Amino acid sequence: MTDSASIDPRALLEAAYREALLAVAPDRLLAPHLTEPRPDFVLAFGKAALPMLRSVLEAYPGVPGLAVPPSGTADLSAPPGAKVWPASHPVPDASSVHAAETALQRVAVLPAGSRLLVLVSGGGSALLSSPWGVTLAQKQALTRELLRSGATIQEMNAVRKHLSRIKGGRLAAATPAEVRALLLSDVIGDDPSVIASGPTVPDVTTFADALAVLDRYGVAAPEARAHFLSGIRGEVPDTPKALPNVHNSVIGSNRMLLEAAQRWLEARGVRAVILSDTFGGEARELAEFHASTVHSIRQHGTPFSAPVFLLSGGEATVTLASAGVGIGGRNQEFALWLLHDLGEHGVYALSAGSDGIDGGSPAAGAFLTPDSQQRARAAGLDIADALARHDSGTFFAVLGDALVTGPSGHNLNDFRAIWVE
Repeated sequence: MTDSASIDPRALLEAAYREALLAVAPDRLLAPHLTEPRPDFVLAFGKAALPMLRSVLEAYPGVPGLAVPPSGTADLSAPPGAKVWPASHPVPDASSVHAAETALQRVAVLPAGSRLLVLVSGGGSALLSSPWGVTLAQKQALTRELLRSGATIQEMNAVRKHLSRIKGGRLAAATPAEVRALLLSDVIGDDPSVIASGPTVPDVTTFADALAVLDRYGVAAPEARAHFLSGIRGEVPDTPKALPNVHNSVIGSNRMLLEAAQRWLEARGVRAVILSDTFGGEARELAEFHASTVHSIRQHGTPFSAPVFLLSGGEATVTLASAGVGIGGRNQEFALWLLHDLGEHGVYALSAGSDGIDGGSPAAGAFLTPDSQQRARAAGLDIADALARHDSGTFFAVLGDALVTGPSGHNLNDFRAIWVE
């Protein structure tokens, strides 16, 4: 075991994050699955659309393909034989609608017996948008309201599936081809029907479930409600409940990301434990749990003895208190609440999104150091005020503790690591 006094915790935190992403890069995750017969068409959408498509077309040169990555992706060059149509995330726009219509038209003309390979990664819900029962503007407004409400990804997807011609298995239902879908999971529990709103997966949710989400969060959305009521009355068809022409496989997950970080850290002689890859709920409550765990380790040596790296994943939510919010995202909000809860008894920690983007900020996440509170006070920063305004991004940028990586071309949910000495 490495002497803890010789460790540079901040450097190890960043290196573990970056090395874990490399270990579970899309090309490495796809490689074992590219031994099947050659597909006739490849459709890739999501934050990892381009690296996934490029990897597949290296294995199957000449196969036609379509990739739908987020606008702003650094390298939007199309692989030979493929087309690239960037679209909007996290709120769909006209480019998202065009991408969905193009995808539906392309898979619909594939003949029976042909092979369609679908590559799915996080962000696909917004990138492929084919509004049904509402206009694009109405769907945009509803998506923004649900994002602000703190609704879970499962709840949001129940709504989106029932306002779409492509989600909830409708993409697969639109083609007579045999469909094989390879999915990178950015959702807790790795449920294929939730990843990108499950365009190739039978859907267990109903119009009634979608309506219940709007009721739960007090969302008016009269047009969406009218459409859901039409579905409840049987006037429009529900999402498909069986898709015999489809085989779905989840090939990447948050658990794999955390295990890669654990292996990398332990290979350097430091102990690392995974608390869970399924943490959800409010960032504030999640930070409180992690702070309590740190206190317990320090005071009682339970549930683990120090020194130790605590790793965790999943996806926190942030319910915005007002319209006038600052800059940040769920990972920086978690880090700021952890700083608030630990106070003067700080730690080295990193909370970051595996996609390299945290909410509306330019950062992937943020670092903490044992003296973060003292440095914040010296810089004139008020932790309580930043939390009240959800302005964690500005807070950590001023401190010089924002982790800025740019989009990673990947998405396996969140990465949290805490060093307890």
